[in-house]
Amino acid sequence: MPDGPPPPPTVQKLRIRYAKRGRLRFTSHRDIQRVFERALRRARVPMAYSAGFTPHPKVSWAGAAPTGVASEAEYVEIGVTRALVPAELAAALDGSLPADLDILEIVEAATPNLMERLEASVWEIRLPGVEPAAAVAAVAAFAAADEVLVERMTKNGVRTFDARAAVTAIEADAAGFVSAGEGGVGEGDGRGDRPCAILRLVVRHLTPAVRPDDVLTGLARVAGLVPPVPPQVTRLAQGPLRDGSDATPASVSVEALSDPLDPDRVAAGSAGDR
Repeated sequence: MPDGPPPPPTVQKLRIRYAKRGRLRFTSHRDIQRVFERALRRARVPMAYSAGFTPHPKVSWAGAAPTGVASEAEYVEIGVTRALVPAELAAALDGSLPADLDILEIVEAATPNLMERLEASVWEIRLPGVEPAAAVAAVAAFAAADEVLVERMTKNGVRTFDARAAVTAIEADAAGFVSAGEGGVGEGDGRGDRPCAILRLVVRHLTPAVRPDDVLTGLARVAGLVPPVPPQVTRLAQGPLRDGSDATPASVSVEALSDPLDPDRVAAGSAGDR
Protein backbone atom coordinates (compact mmCIF):
# COMPACT_ATOMS: atom_id res chain seq x y z
CA MET A 1 0.00 0.00 0.00
CA PRO A 2 1.24 3.55 -0.67
CA ASP A 3 2.26 5.84 2.20
CA GLY A 4 -0.25 8.32 3.56
CA PRO A 5 -3.84 8.18 4.75
CA PRO A 6 -6.42 6.04 2.96
CA PRO A 7 -8.92 7.77 0.65
CA PRO A 8 -12.16 9.08 2.17
CA PRO A 9 -14.82 6.36 2.45
CA THR A 10 -17.90 6.05 0.26
CA VAL A 11 -20.87 7.50 2.15
CA GLN A 12 -23.46 7.31 -0.62
CA LYS A 13 -24.01 5.39 -3.85
CA LEU A 14 -26.08 6.86 -6.65
CA ARG A 15 -27.59 5.14 -9.68
CA ILE A 16 -27.86 7.13 -12.87
CA ARG A 17 -30.04 6.47 -15.90
CA TYR A 18 -28.84 8.30 -18.99
CA ALA A 19 -29.60 8.40 -22.70
CA LYS A 20 -27.23 8.14 -25.67
CA ARG A 21 -28.81 9.83 -28.68
CA GLY A 22 -28.11 11.30 -32.09
CA ARG A 23 -24.56 11.13 -33.39
CA LEU A 24 -23.25 9.96 -30.01
CA ARG A 25 -24.66 6.50 -30.74
CA PHE A 26 -21.48 6.02 -32.81
CA THR A 27 -19.29 6.71 -29.75
CA SER A 28 -17.63 3.67 -28.19
CA HIS A 29 -18.37 2.75 -24.59
CA ARG A 30 -14.76 3.46 -23.63
CA ASP A 31 -15.08 7.01 -24.95
CA ILE A 32 -18.42 7.41 -23.12
CA GLN A 33 -16.61 6.41 -19.92
CA ARG A 34 -13.94 9.06 -20.47
CA VAL A 35 -16.51 11.76 -21.25
CA PHE A 36 -18.53 10.82 -18.18
CA GLU A 37 -15.54 10.95 -15.83
CA ARG A 38 -14.53 14.37 -17.19
CA ALA A 39 -18.10 15.58 -16.64
CA LEU A 40 -17.98 14.35 -13.03
CA ARG A 41 -14.85 16.45 -12.49
CA ARG A 42 -16.36 19.52 -14.17
CA ALA A 43 -19.49 19.20 -12.03
CA ARG A 44 -17.23 18.98 -8.92
CA VAL A 45 -18.83 15.75 -7.77
CA PRO A 46 -17.04 14.54 -4.57
CA MET A 47 -16.12 11.15 -5.98
CA ALA A 48 -14.92 8.28 -3.84
CA TYR A 49 -11.72 6.62 -5.04
CA SER A 50 -10.24 3.16 -4.78
CA ALA A 51 -7.12 2.63 -2.65
CA GLY A 52 -3.70 1.63 -3.97
CA PHE A 53 -1.01 3.16 -6.13
CA THR A 54 -3.39 3.99 -9.01
CA PRO A 55 -6.65 5.21 -7.45
CA HIS A 56 -9.71 5.21 -9.70
CA PRO A 57 -13.07 6.90 -9.18
CA LYS A 58 -15.72 4.44 -8.03
CA VAL A 59 -17.83 4.19 -11.15
CA SER A 60 -19.61 0.93 -12.11
CA TRP A 61 -21.17 0.50 -15.55
CA ALA A 62 -24.06 -1.87 -16.22
CA GLY A 63 -25.17 -3.38 -19.52
CA ALA A 64 -23.76 -0.79 -21.95
CA ALA A 65 -25.29 -0.63 -25.45
CA PRO A 66 -23.06 -1.55 -28.42
CA THR A 67 -21.35 1.10 -30.52
CA GLY A 68 -23.69 2.44 -33.22
CA VAL A 69 -26.79 1.95 -31.09
CA ALA A 70 -28.82 4.70 -29.42
CA SER A 71 -30.34 4.12 -26.01
CA GLU A 72 -32.87 5.60 -23.62
CA ALA A 73 -31.89 3.28 -20.78
CA GLU A 74 -28.19 3.18 -19.89
CA TYR A 75 -27.16 2.78 -16.25
CA VAL A 76 -24.12 3.65 -14.18
CA GLU A 77 -23.50 3.71 -10.43
CA ILE A 78 -21.12 6.08 -8.65
CA GLY A 79 -19.81 6.35 -5.09
CA VAL A 80 -19.37 9.75 -3.43
CA THR A 81 -17.72 10.92 -0.21
CA ARG A 82 -20.61 13.10 1.00
CA ALA A 83 -24.36 12.82 0.65
CA LEU A 84 -25.81 14.60 -2.38
CA VAL A 85 -29.33 15.51 -3.45
CA PRO A 86 -30.01 13.38 -6.56
CA ALA A 87 -32.01 16.07 -8.39
CA GLU A 88 -29.27 18.67 -7.87
CA LEU A 89 -26.60 16.25 -9.03
CA ALA A 90 -28.67 15.41 -12.13
CA ALA A 91 -28.88 19.08 -13.12
CA ALA A 92 -25.17 19.72 -12.52
CA LEU A 93 -24.01 16.59 -14.32
CA ASP A 94 -26.36 17.05 -17.27
CA GLY A 95 -24.97 20.56 -17.75
CA SER A 96 -21.43 19.16 -17.89
CA LEU A 97 -22.13 16.50 -20.52
CA PRO A 98 -22.20 17.06 -24.29
CA ALA A 99 -25.45 17.29 -26.21
CA ASP A 100 -27.10 13.92 -26.91
CA LEU A 101 -25.66 12.40 -23.72
CA ASP A 102 -28.48 13.21 -21.32
CA ILE A 103 -29.08 12.46 -17.65
CA LEU A 104 -32.64 11.15 -17.27
CA GLU A 105 -32.77 10.28 -13.57
CA ILE A 106 -30.61 9.76 -10.50
CA VAL A 107 -31.68 7.80 -7.42
CA GLU A 108 -29.85 6.81 -4.26
CA ALA A 109 -28.80 3.17 -4.30
CA ALA A 110 -30.82 1.64 -1.47
CA THR A 111 -30.71 -1.99 -2.63
CA PRO A 112 -27.94 -4.30 -3.93
CA ASN A 113 -27.38 -5.92 -7.30
CA LEU A 114 -28.61 -3.49 -9.95
CA MET A 115 -26.83 -5.53 -12.62
CA GLU A 116 -28.82 -8.65 -11.73
CA ARG A 117 -32.07 -6.76 -12.31
CA LEU A 118 -31.14 -5.91 -15.88
CA GLU A 119 -32.59 -9.18 -17.18
CA ALA A 120 -33.74 -8.03 -20.61
CA SER A 121 -33.88 -5.12 -23.05
CA VAL A 122 -36.62 -3.72 -25.27
CA TRP A 123 -35.22 -2.72 -28.67
CA GLU A 124 -36.64 -0.75 -31.59
CA ILE A 125 -35.09 -1.34 -35.01
CA ARG A 126 -36.01 0.98 -37.88
CA LEU A 127 -35.33 -0.46 -41.33
CA PRO A 128 -35.51 2.34 -43.94
CA GLY A 129 -36.21 0.98 -47.40
CA VAL A 130 -37.79 -2.26 -46.13
CA GLU A 131 -41.45 -2.86 -46.95
CA PRO A 132 -43.43 -3.35 -43.71
CA ALA A 133 -45.21 -6.39 -45.17
CA ALA A 134 -41.85 -8.08 -45.81
CA ALA A 135 -40.80 -7.37 -42.24
CA VAL A 136 -44.05 -8.83 -40.87
CA ALA A 137 -43.50 -12.04 -42.85
CA ALA A 138 -39.86 -12.29 -41.75
CA VAL A 139 -40.79 -11.77 -38.08
CA ALA A 140 -43.42 -14.51 -38.33
CA ALA A 141 -40.84 -16.92 -39.76
CA PHE A 142 -38.34 -16.02 -37.05
CA ALA A 143 -40.89 -16.42 -34.25
CA ALA A 144 -42.03 -19.80 -35.62
CA ALA A 145 -38.50 -21.24 -35.75
CA ASP A 146 -37.34 -23.54 -32.96
CA GLU A 147 -33.84 -22.10 -33.23
CA VAL A 148 -32.01 -19.63 -35.44
CA LEU A 149 -28.27 -20.22 -35.45
CA VAL A 150 -26.04 -17.25 -36.23
CA GLU A 151 -22.29 -16.72 -36.20
CA ARG A 152 -20.34 -13.84 -34.71
CA MET A 153 -16.64 -13.15 -34.51
CA THR A 154 -15.38 -12.93 -30.91
CA LYS A 155 -11.93 -12.48 -29.44
CA ASN A 156 -11.75 -16.28 -29.28
CA GLY A 157 -12.76 -16.75 -32.92
CA VAL A 158 -16.07 -17.39 -34.66
CA ARG A 159 -18.84 -18.49 -32.29
CA THR A 160 -22.19 -20.00 -33.25
CA PHE A 161 -25.23 -19.50 -31.02
CA ASP A 162 -29.03 -19.47 -31.08
CA ALA A 163 -30.41 -15.95 -31.59
CA ARG A 164 -34.00 -17.17 -31.28
CA ALA A 165 -33.64 -18.44 -27.70
CA ALA A 166 -33.08 -14.96 -26.26
CA VAL A 167 -36.02 -13.26 -28.01
CA THR A 168 -39.11 -13.52 -25.79
CA ALA A 169 -41.27 -11.30 -28.03
CA ILE A 170 -40.95 -9.69 -31.46
CA GLU A 171 -43.31 -7.76 -33.72
CA ALA A 172 -43.24 -5.60 -36.85
CA ASP A 173 -45.45 -2.65 -37.68
CA ALA A 174 -47.85 -3.53 -40.48
CA ALA A 175 -47.43 -0.05 -42.00
CA GLY A 176 -44.65 2.50 -41.83
CA PHE A 177 -43.02 5.19 -43.94
CA VAL A 178 -40.16 7.62 -43.64
CA SER A 179 -40.04 11.00 -45.35
CA ALA A 180 -37.46 11.67 -48.05
CA GLY A 181 -34.16 12.69 -46.47
CA GLU A 182 -35.05 11.16 -43.09
CA GLY A 183 -33.16 8.18 -41.78
CA GLY A 184 -30.50 8.26 -44.49
CA VAL A 185 -32.76 7.15 -47.36
CA GLY A 186 -34.24 9.13 -50.19
CA GLU A 187 -32.19 12.21 -49.40
CA GLY A 188 -32.59 14.70 -52.18
CA ASP A 189 -34.18 12.25 -54.61
CA GLY A 190 -37.60 13.94 -54.62
CA ARG A 191 -39.49 10.68 -54.34
CA GLY A 192 -41.48 11.61 -51.26
CA ASP A 193 -42.18 8.98 -48.62
CA ARG A 194 -40.25 5.72 -48.63
CA PRO A 195 -41.14 2.49 -46.80
CA CYS A 196 -39.64 1.98 -43.36
CA ALA A 197 -40.33 -1.19 -41.40
CA ILE A 198 -40.15 -0.89 -37.61
CA LEU A 199 -39.36 -3.89 -35.44
CA ARG A 200 -39.74 -4.07 -31.67
CA LEU A 201 -38.40 -6.93 -29.64
CA VAL A 202 -37.75 -8.03 -26.08
CA VAL A 203 -34.41 -9.79 -25.70
CA ARG A 204 -33.20 -11.55 -22.56
CA HIS A 205 -29.60 -10.95 -21.50
CA LEU A 206 -27.96 -14.34 -21.99
CA THR A 207 -24.38 -15.53 -22.39
CA PRO A 208 -23.26 -15.01 -25.08
CA ALA A 209 -25.26 -11.80 -25.40
CA VAL A 210 -27.71 -11.65 -28.30
CA ARG A 211 -27.57 -8.21 -29.90
CA PRO A 212 -30.00 -6.56 -32.33
CA ASP A 213 -27.63 -7.19 -35.24
CA ASP A 214 -27.68 -10.90 -34.37
CA VAL A 215 -31.48 -10.87 -34.67
CA LEU A 216 -31.19 -9.12 -38.04
CA THR A 217 -28.73 -11.80 -39.15
CA GLY A 218 -31.30 -14.38 -38.05
CA LEU A 219 -34.06 -12.66 -40.02
CA ALA A 220 -31.86 -12.75 -43.11
CA ARG A 221 -31.18 -16.44 -42.53
CA VAL A 222 -34.78 -17.59 -42.06
CA ALA A 223 -36.57 -15.16 -44.39
CA GLY A 224 -33.98 -13.44 -46.59
CA LEU A 225 -34.70 -10.01 -45.05
CA VAL A 226 -31.66 -7.83 -45.82
CA PRO A 227 -32.01 -4.05 -45.22
CA PRO A 228 -30.71 -1.94 -48.14
CA VAL A 229 -29.20 0.62 -45.74
CA PRO A 230 -27.86 0.33 -42.17
CA PRO A 231 -30.65 -0.03 -39.59
CA GLN A 232 -31.31 2.51 -36.84
CA VAL A 233 -31.35 0.74 -33.48
CA THR A 234 -32.51 2.19 -30.16
CA ARG A 235 -32.70 0.51 -26.77
CA LEU A 236 -35.96 1.69 -25.20
CA ALA A 237 -35.67 0.02 -21.78
CA GLN A 238 -33.69 -2.37 -19.59
CA GLY A 239 -34.93 -4.24 -16.54
CA PRO A 240 -36.56 -7.38 -15.18
CA LEU A 241 -39.33 -9.04 -17.18
CA ARG A 242 -42.54 -7.74 -15.67
CA ASP A 243 -44.06 -11.18 -15.07
CA GLY A 244 -40.85 -12.39 -13.45
CA SER A 245 -40.51 -15.35 -15.82
CA ASP A 246 -39.37 -16.25 -19.31
CA ALA A 247 -42.95 -16.27 -20.59
CA THR A 248 -43.84 -14.13 -23.58
CA PRO A 249 -44.60 -10.55 -22.45
CA ALA A 250 -48.09 -9.22 -23.05
CA SER A 251 -46.74 -6.34 -25.13
CA VAL A 252 -43.60 -5.59 -27.12
CA SER A 253 -42.98 -2.23 -25.48
CA VAL A 254 -41.30 -0.71 -22.46
CA GLU A 255 -44.27 -2.02 -20.47
CA ALA A 256 -42.86 -5.53 -20.89
CA LEU A 257 -40.18 -4.68 -18.31
CA SER A 258 -40.26 -3.30 -14.79
CA ASP A 259 -38.19 -0.22 -13.96
CA PRO A 260 -34.94 -1.51 -12.40
CA LEU A 261 -34.75 1.56 -10.14
CA ASP A 262 -38.17 0.91 -8.55
CA PRO A 263 -36.72 -1.14 -5.64
CA ASP A 264 -34.43 1.78 -4.76
CA ARG A 265 -37.35 4.23 -4.79
CA VAL A 266 -39.44 1.92 -2.61
CA ALA A 267 -36.60 1.38 -0.14
CA ALA A 268 -35.86 5.11 0.00
CA GLY A 269 -39.55 5.83 0.63
CA SER A 270 -39.73 3.25 3.39
CA ALA A 271 -36.65 4.72 5.06
CA GLY A 272 -38.17 8.19 4.85
CA ASP A 273 -41.38 7.00 6.54
CA ARG A 274 -39.56 5.68 9.57
